[in-house]
Amino acid sequence: MNLFEQQSNEFVSRHIGTIGQEKEMLKTIGVENLEELISKTIPSSIRIHSKLNLPAAISEAELLSELKEISLRNKTFRSYIGQGYYDTITPSVVLRNVFENPGWYTQYTPYQAEISQGRLESLLNFQTIVSDLTALPIANASLLDEATAAAEAMTMFFHYVNKTDEIKSRKFFVDNQIFPQTKDVIATRATPLGIEIVFGDYKTVAINNTFFGAIVQYPNNFGSIEDYRDFINSIHNSGACIAMATDLLALTVLTPPGELGADVAVGSAQRFGVPIGYGGPHAAFFSAKEDFKRAMPGRIIGVSVDAENNRALRMALQTREQHIKREKATSNICTAQALLANMAAMYAVYHGPGGLKNIAKRVALLTQIVAEGIEDRGFELVSDNFFDTIVVKVNDIKLFKEKAERQQINLRYIDNKHVGISLDETVTLNDLFDLINCFENDVDPVTFSFEEGDELNHIPQFAVRTSSFLTHPVFNAHHSETEMMRYIKQLENKDVALNSSMIPLGSCTMKLNAASEMIPLSWVHWSRIHPFLPEDQVEGYKQIVEELSDYLNAITGLDACSLQPNSGAQGEFAGLLTIRTYHLANGDDDRNIILIPISAHGTNPASAVMAGMKVVVVKALENGYIDVADFKAKAEQHSTHLAGTMITYPSTYGIFEEEIKLICDIVHQHGGQVYMDGANMNAQCGLTSPAAIGADVCHLNLHKTFSIPHGGGGPGMGPICVKRHLAAYLPGHLSTDNTIHTSHPDRYRDTTHNAVSAAPYGSASILLISYGYIRMLGAEGVRQATEYAILNANYMKGRLEKDFDILYTGHNGTCAHEFIVDLRPFKNSAGIEAEDVAKRLMDYGFHAPTMSFPVPGTIMIEPTESEDKAELDRFCEVLELIARKGLPA
Repeated sequence: MNLFEQQSNEFVSRHIGTIGQEKEMLKTIGVENLEELISKTIPSSIRIHSKLNLPAAISEAELLSELKEISLRNKTFRSYIGQGYYDTITPSVVLRNVFENPGWYTQYTPYQAEISQGRLESLLNFQTIVSDLTALPIANASLLDEATAAAEAMTMFFHYVNKTDEIKSRKFFVDNQIFPQTKDVIATRATPLGIEIVFGDYKTVAINNTFFGAIVQYPNNFGSIEDYRDFINSIHNSGACIAMATDLLALTVLTPPGELGADVAVGSAQRFGVPIGYGGPHAAFFSAKEDFKRAMPGRIIGVSVDAENNRALRMALQTREQHIKREKATSNICTAQALLANMAAMYAVYHGPGGLKNIAKRVALLTQIVAEGIEDRGFELVSDNFFDTIVVKVNDIKLFKEKAERQQINLRYIDNKHVGISLDETVTLNDLFDLINCFENDVDPVTFSFEEGDELNHIPQFAVRTSSFLTHPVFNAHHSETEMMRYIKQLENKDVALNSSMIPLGSCTMKLNAASEMIPLSWVHWSRIHPFLPEDQVEGYKQIVEELSDYLNAITGLDACSLQPNSGAQGEFAGLLTIRTYHLANGDDDRNIILIPISAHGTNPASAVMAGMKVVVVKALENGYIDVADFKAKAEQHSTHLAGTMITYPSTYGIFEEEIKLICDIVHQHGGQVYMDGANMNAQCGLTSPAAIGADVCHLNLHKTFSIPHGGGGPGMGPICVKRHLAAYLPGHLSTDNTIHTSHPDRYRDTTHNAVSAAPYGSASILLISYGYIRMLGAEGVRQATEYAILNANYMKGRLEKDFDILYTGHNGTCAHEFIVDLRPFKNSAGIEAEDVAKRLMDYGFHAPTMSFPVPGTIMIEPTESEDKAELDRFCEVLELIARKGLPA
């Protein structure tokens, strides 16, 4: 390799920590070379030896140059589209110290409270903000986006009202003036559960006891501030529940949902300092009355006390993590949007209640000036009551659209007769000249009146907020940048992240999130792009979407890809929905049985239930393998109703099962489809693939295998790849029919929406990270990352098996990219639990491995390819010390 080739391949050795240290590691394992280890680990029947169809590696500098060039293909017009997405100003102190800080974005989910007090406090701040602004007593630590939060409210109401096996109330009312993308996701989620959606006007709908719930928007899709109080009373009088989709900034000046009588409030915290990013990631919020505290989806941070009676925070009611309930789950939520919730929380801490209210008043006042300026020119508004959004009645949008685009302005063209305008905190008085000019005759100069003391004249009296909010000292003490910077650092110092030590979590793949992958996310040509822009304004994003989709198809060996699911569990649901829709299209309405091994991730059965499937559990053998005889018997038993199976590969026990192709063949013989859970894809890339084992669909955790950071518990991305025959049934979206991409010139078009996320490409801005990861590693590097993940795991296993029992290895005695250490013998010999070992590891500065999953009393270790040998050795030395000397005080 010459000097120039070395430069293009520089990232490989920067990402893979043990390159050049293989000799001693291989000796510890007991193999001659890396190829021998891989051959012993991955069954020859599924091994791939051909080179991945990916571009050659490029350097970090080349990637940044390329992404800058691609970004300039996106047009940064001023967008007044709204619809739940608004431009915002991220305070620089938050941008630099949270969003761009690995001490915040490389943290893991705060399951281990002792080393998570910082992010737990920030998430508690987020919950407090939501609870205060919505005036509802309990809030969770974020959900995926506004549309899925609304769908979660619907399913929670459904199970809450229908408490018996006999479902008496199946109807859910959705007001016509809900955001369109929210309607779409609600409809997708309702269909498999047999929920009947009733769309209509809240003023005229007749509610009775056949309804279990309803949802309205406040302010609504047209920006109107509606008085829902009588409607809320009618909902409650019929025994049903009501959710209000709302806006946090608006609630600083509007009467909150809780005071109007709502049971639940949902929405997005995006405009609290989180860039639009072509749709995400953003933190959704969900608050509710106390009645729902044990039914709410998502994580809740609670205040507790430590052993010395000091205030301490923890994740409360952790069994609400629905994957623990498996097929009894009422949701499959597993991921939050913690990093984005923390950004929104810091935004509110920095501005405080007074600052937030001032921002809201400025936005409302600017909207009022625009509205009155347009009315002065002879146009009529749909509603006289509004906060930040108005809709103008016109004869034909064509002339207005042409004029707006000449001024590089995007308005919302609802239909041929209605133009929507939504303002945000970035709008200035000077912007109003061009905006009003869109409705001017091009002869008279644009003028408008503005007085410093102008009142807000378009918020009706019932909707004027009189209650206080954010009275806690934390929201009133950090308004200088010095104070804010120190507060953020104080919280960061309480936590363990990848910038301090390895996080060896089995099944979670906490690998390097390279700075060069992260840097472009805050560039304006990526961050300020609205998800519903015309296609000719998002050529840069289109290129990333198409190329990344093709890369993922090449790695999986499959044919088509949807990037829409914005979490792994969302990907599971989307994959199963694709299978379900395929069977329905073929007239197989009764194919609703899913075979799921007992060893599968808990979200698998939860997702299956959400997709309208019935779960049949398959046994595992003592060695951790799927019981093929039991699998075959159950496939035969349910042959006419078999929809498919969900397989995690390599398995949750960290092994490549040799009979995987036989298992897939059995499913296909009985007319089913094979869903492969891609959580462990980091052990496959370049060496085998979902297509090689016989899978029809798989989801990919971009926040695991493809280097998107975990962000303290989110964001995540869970795209799905499928074989050609399933491509037409992938999720679509009302804003575009180009959500499906294949590795072939013939692009598929979807015929129905079936949207699973609010935005067409989910959390689109973080796709740049995975794109950068693949481009900098190239075909060879992607394969090497897999090889070294397997090498590192087997090296640690080789060191630790002298002192610990290692559960479940393949037939040749090797593991995949992770392995399970059995700590149960210590309970008998020394009274030491797995939890005690985990806490002792924290004393040495480590994040403990995955505890008691998938086997109680064990820890599951996954070192990833990113760690160097010295760090692997340091972790092993601590465990060896614990094994030999116990847990001294």
